[in-house]
Amino acid sequence: MHHSRTHVRFIPGLLTLLLLAPVASFAHTGVSSPGGPDLIAGLLHPFTGLDHLLAMMAVGLWAARLGKSATWLLPTLFPVVMAIGAGLALRGIGLPMVEAMITISVIVLGVLALAGIRLPLVLSGALVSLFALAHGHAHGAELPAGGDAAAFAVGFIGSTVVLHLIGLFFGMYAQRRTRLKLNTSGAELNNQSAIASD
Repeated sequence: MHHSRTHVRFIPGLLTLLLLAPVASFAHTGVSSPGGPDLIAGLLHPFTGLDHLLAMMAVGLWAARLGKSATWLLPTLFPVVMAIGAGLALRGIGLPMVEAMITISVIVLGVLALAGIRLPLVLSGALVSLFALAHGHAHGAELPAGGDAAAFAVGFIGSTVVLHLIGLFFGMYAQRRTRLKLNTSGAELNNQSAIASD
């Protein structure tokens, strides 16, 4: 339990650091500091499509349900690989079946998160990375013409981090309530057993 709490304390810091990655990745644009309408467009972009919104929240929820290292690994992998996917799109490198992969990601991640299905950590990370690549490529492909790539990337990655954290919060909250109910039920059974023995 102590190790789990330690991982949770590091999550916000780890995910916040990811906001710096796109600035380095997209430095070829020549923009010294991100900001303006492209930053706002990037921030809003994950919220404009239900597929992006649900998949990103599902990653956080699934990570919370898996616990241990997955709690920080999955929400860290997704933005990192998503930035790579966006970089590929901005360089004109295509990926096959991007839209299909995004649709599949909503279904698969949703089922995994809601059912709390446990996979080996390596497989979980690979699956999240595959879907993140498709989501990132879609984000990068929709950069406004002549827009600031760094600002746009900081925006959509920042929103992704927020959505992951929301999913993590709800997942941890649900697990806490479940543990409390189990503890309460156990205490009641013990009390009933004690009364019956008297």
